[in-house]
Amino acid sequence: MSQVADYLLERLHAWGVGRVYGYPGDGINGLLGAFDRAQGRPGFVQARHEETAAFMACGHAKFTGEVGCCVATSGPGAIHLLNGLYDAKLDHQPVVAVVGQQKQLCLGSHYQQEVALENLFADVSEFCQMVTHPAQLRHVIDRAFKTALTRRGVATIIIPEDVQEADAQPSPPKEHGSVFSSVGWSRPRVLPDEDELRRAADVLNEGRKVAMLIGQGAANAVEEVKEVAELLGAGVAKALLGREVLPDDIPWVTGPIGLLGSRASDEMMQNCDTLFMIGTSFPYAEWLPDEGQARGVEIDIDGCMIGMRYPMDAHLVGDAKETLRALAPLLHRKEDRGWRKQIEKDVQEWDRICERRAQQHFDGTINPQAVAAELSPRLPDGAIVTADSGSGTNWWARHLKLREGMRASLSGTLATMGPGVPYAIAARFAYPDLPVVAIVGDGAFQMNGMNEMITVKRYADRMATGAPLVFCVLNNQDLNQVTWEQRAMGGDPKYPGSQDIPDVPYAAYAELLGLKGIRCESPEEVGAAWDEALASRVPVVLEFKVDAEIAPMPPHIMFDQGKKAAKAAVRDPQKTGIAARGVRQKMAEFAERLPGRGD
Repeated sequence: MSQVADYLLERLHAWGVGRVYGYPGDGINGLLGAFDRAQGRPGFVQARHEETAAFMACGHAKFTGEVGCCVATSGPGAIHLLNGLYDAKLDHQPVVAVVGQQKQLCLGSHYQQEVALENLFADVSEFCQMVTHPAQLRHVIDRAFKTALTRRGVATIIIPEDVQEADAQPSPPKEHGSVFSSVGWSRPRVLPDEDELRRAADVLNEGRKVAMLIGQGAANAVEEVKEVAELLGAGVAKALLGREVLPDDIPWVTGPIGLLGSRASDEMMQNCDTLFMIGTSFPYAEWLPDEGQARGVEIDIDGCMIGMRYPMDAHLVGDAKETLRALAPLLHRKEDRGWRKQIEKDVQEWDRICERRAQQHFDGTINPQAVAAELSPRLPDGAIVTADSGSGTNWWARHLKLREGMRASLSGTLATMGPGVPYAIAARFAYPDLPVVAIVGDGAFQMNGMNEMITVKRYADRMATGAPLVFCVLNNQDLNQVTWEQRAMGGDPKYPGSQDIPDVPYAAYAELLGLKGIRCESPEEVGAAWDEALASRVPVVLEFKVDAEIAPMPPHIMFDQGKKAAKAAVRDPQKTGIAARGVRQKMAEFAERLPGRGD
């Protein structure tokens, strides 16, 4: 007779799980034996750390739309999962975590590696349940998947060692207390109230300058977003999690918004009279219209969050695609296209500013903006691009232009360091024939990315598929985003004791593992380095030695932040370089507005 652990994997497979990311430990010994017997149905992928296993599960969910799955042992292994699971929770991704626990007979005795797992996972999970009887497992698994899909979040299943190794009971006895559940789920069709739809249409029809802001909730409504934007003569800004919804070559797509955003998005928000938010929970009020400046309409499937980021006049609780389909017939096409023409002009101007800035190199060092700018036209069709958290995210957001069919993601709401590499690995497992590129700062790469290169090596047969797999590392020996935040938000100069990090030969490390390593130190060789990396048939670590003194300047500088940055500059150890670079970067804007002025 098979064990509970065997039935668990059988049920995961029935739910469509093809691989489970994890790391072994004696708290899941029963499961490890079952994975061996399952012969890849589902398969076990050994990450280097449970945190990155959870990131991989989240990345799988983001890029496939399926439930991601991860597994960890009891105690410390379970604890390690949490950061990756919070990434899934905050970005609304369906992930099921299976966690081991000590044997039932010792629970409550302060046993080795005994942790109150139900308490530990209570906040991160939409559903969390310990299995204490073999016949309980079936409905616990089924409810975990149904909950993860319905609430788009994390579900956690805790299984003590002795339960894992007990005889399976796929069908409970027909008696009081037994539950008979099934595999299966379907996405609901969620539409708002008709009166609220008409109210929204009135607001949008009356607006003369409509600004749209979309997030990942609009991902399944691409054509509907385009249709409504065309009817309204609106521009469309994108929250970072909504980067892939619309390609960046549409003239009225203004690109990213916020601190990492474009000036075109900022100008649109400052001058609009109507704000239309679709599937986004973008939180930064300072980058939205002033309260009272614009009327508002919002579409969000979560009624708990609608109208929570800007005061709305119409609150459309529903699925973006279905709601836009119902809304479009009520909208009138705006004949005056002056607002749209101004938006398109601002987009063109911003693109030229970004191009000028990327071309500025100082003291023979590589401008990190050029790394993303040179990659942009070289990105192969269908590419999946990931980013980590850090100053490199600015250049990924601003200088990398996505085309139709490309995918992109990062840790949006948690904004944690560390997921860029695991996301890319999960993308390669899910889509072995597609190009995958991760852009990662040296801090994040040191944190866990270097370890996961061992995972890439271990699964070389599935990583080296012929399609490019490139891990781009921006080496500036500085935890750069925090350094700039210290200056602009704290008014403090850079503190080398916390901000400087060791110079590591990342490309050489890749070669040591048997991967391909490319190191680029010259501004003139950035494009050629990308060409070589993208032509490689084996995974590549592409290391760029980049300038740490180029500021990720926001679209407009807030007075308070400018004041603090000026105060910090007086005592900053890099003040001379920062000043020279800042002036020339700012001059790239003036060159656009004053014809005849160069860099």
